[in-house]
Amino acid sequence: MASSFIKVKCTDCGNDQIAYSKPATTVTCHVCGATLVRSTGGKGDVKGEIVEELN
Repeated sequence: MASSFIKVKCTDCGNDQIAYSKPATTVTCHVCGATLVRSTGGKGDVKGEIVEELN
């Protein structure tokens, strides 16, 4: 997967949120605070469900 924006569904509360696929910091859910994408220095470790890849 090339770097892009992705729509991720939180596995805890079901909220859909847009995040960068290679984040510099950990991305958390705006609703419940669960980790959605963990920064790894490259491609992020997606903890939620990828719903859509946005162009």
